[in-house]
Amino acid sequence: MENEMVNEQMSRNALQPLAMTAIYDALTYLDMGESVDVEAIVSSLCERPYEECDYFIKASVVLTLKHLAEIKEIYTPHLRKWTFDRLPRLSQSILLLSYVHYNFIDPEVNKGVVIDIAVRLAKKYLGEKDYKFVNGILDNVLTERLA
Repeated sequence: MENEMVNEQMSRNALQPLAMTAIYDALTYLDMGESVDVEAIVSSLCERPYEECDYFIKASVVLTLKHLAEIKEIYTPHLRKWTFDRLPRLSQSILLLSYVHYNFIDPEVNKGVVIDIAVRLAKKYLGEKDYKFVNGILDNVLTERLA
């Protein structure tokens, strides 16, 4: 995945791949049974001290880890004969990022915007037709905001 320099002028769209990668890295540590050092992951990806990193990236990882079990449960009924853990880790990262963005980070963001961002990430980083899967799952899961 490409490593982009984060600066104060980066748009949310430019931050999305970094947040996705940070979540991917955190999931990798969890799968290996290792502890997750959020500060180290984010600082490394942003190439700057954690305190100077964008809130969106930090919040994406922290909120994903905090709500991981409940988010997996929400996705699982929509996966037909699959479990969330059987999905490729990059697909998991995109779906988790989308969920936390929509439900926890930006209460004003439109569902269509979140899905569009996820589809663009899927087209760029996943297999040729995997974006359709991401689109369909998110369309079903991002129905109502959490209270």
